[in-house]
Amino acid sequence: MERAAVFDVDGTLVDTNHLHVTAWWEALRQAGHRVRMHDVHRAVGLPSSDLVAHLLGEDRDTALDEELSSAHKALYGQYFDRLPALPDAGRLLKRLHRDGWAVVLATSAGGAELSALRRAIDADEAITATASADDVERGKPAPETVEHALELAGVPAGRAVFVGDTVWDMRAGSRAGVRCVGVLCGGIPRADLEEAGADAVYDGPAQLLASLSDSPLA
Repeated sequence: MERAAVFDVDGTLVDTNHLHVTAWWEALRQAGHRVRMHDVHRAVGLPSSDLVAHLLGEDRDTALDEELSSAHKALYGQYFDRLPALPDAGRLLKRLHRDGWAVVLATSAGGAELSALRRAIDADEAITATASADDVERGKPAPETVEHALELAGVPAGRAVFVGDTVWDMRAGSRAGVRCVGVLCGGIPRADLEEAGADAVYDGPAQLLASLSDSPLA
């Protein structure tokens, strides 16, 4: 395969962003932090330690970061058996695979969480590889996760497209030198995605699938 379609997962292929917001808000609340859900939502997509720093500041007690992350994982894990794929997410990946794209997931999820997400998408036969934030030193918006995805696919940046739902995704893809496609299903406004580097923006996987012939994935 000579071209790669790299996909973020949470909020892009699976409708989980607001579950993450609720789990992070509750984890923070239990630790005595009052944080607006709006602010949590805008931080979703960052690696756990970066998300906590973004919300609580650099002067926080960093010794508690792992405790907050573990609380979030435990709360979010309650949903693993019923994570909802976004409409046509699996069909989109299967179509791209049939069209000759190497489909690579680029996500901060791993272990049981990643398995639950892949079960929800139900398109394992179309997925070439998965690049996790655990595989690199810095997660999004640093480019390393996307660059690792390209290495796994064996494709240069100029032959790849990255699809994501957050400004962190768009910045990571842009810094990696790939074309970026934004989707609105994660709840981030179109203007924010475009400002962060999106070449095109769609409502979600279903609209992208219906518009493939006129999209950067044509």
